[in-house]
Amino acid sequence: MERKSLSPETRKQLIIAQRNEITEYHIYSRLAQKTKDPENAETLQKIAEDELRHYHIWKKYTDREVEPSQWEISKFYWIARLFGLTFGVKLMEKAENSAKVNYAEIGQEIPEATKIGQEETEHENQLIAMIKEEKLEYIGSIVLGLNDALVEILGTLAGLTFALQNTTLVALAGIIAGISGALSMSSSEYLSHKSEGNHEGALKSAFWTGLAYIVAVVFLVVPYLVFSSPFMALIASVIDSVFVVLVYSYYISVANDQPFRKRFGEMVALSTVVGLISFGLGYLVRILFNIDI
Repeated sequence: MERKSLSPETRKQLIIAQRNEITEYHIYSRLAQKTKDPENAETLQKIAEDELRHYHIWKKYTDREVEPSQWEISKFYWIARLFGLTFGVKLMEKAENSAKVNYAEIGQEIPEATKIGQEETEHENQLIAMIKEEKLEYIGSIVLGLNDALVEILGTLAGLTFALQNTTLVALAGIIAGISGALSMSSSEYLSHKSEGNHEGALKSAFWTGLAYIVAVVFLVVPYLVFSSPFMALIASVIDSVFVVLVYSYYISVANDQPFRKRFGEMVALSTVVGLISFGLGYLVRILFNIDI
């Protein structure tokens, strides 16, 4: 009788909701089984149970079984495994929020839907916030390493490109500057945390800072080992830097619930300004010292 009273649009939305719930149940269950941290595993299992309970509530109204999306299960499972639980889970929740399920509209026919909609946004978000990942605890160190590398090394490469106009020499200088910069930033980060009394996290902070710095350096220097034209290499390095900023800003915006456009714009603007200044300095050095290589 309940099924007959549903409008076609509401029934359609409930079936979509059912598929989302049962799909996410399988994703959370698989992640819970593979997670080594017992607290994270328990949290994920609680979310999975919530999803399954919601599925059975919707099934009561649609009176039909709905198969999960195997593609979605595989996709988000591996995203979470490769890029971290927090990123994978929050990305999945964003995808669910964009699905065509309007709980307020469904609530006009099924009052229970309003409560479930609130539970989806409040209770599950609270559980997701309980997930602990070491890499996110050192996000500040990663940001520091990336920012410094993108600004310093891109600026160095831009200046040397105009001053030397030799891809091999610029690449060599970039590699040396990159390794030195990574060691310097790691040491500074280590000493900074030690001075604050954070002896346990000092070494890990230094590691994440240095690793982020090296990753950025690799992206920036590789074009000088590929292209014969130093100016083509510089353009490619700039594109690489924007790509690194784009990917990382998106990751942070999802994992830490931070505004994407603001962070992306700030980092790109800073790198661009420094690069242009360095490029101009390189041109002046080449003219003043009459460098011709």
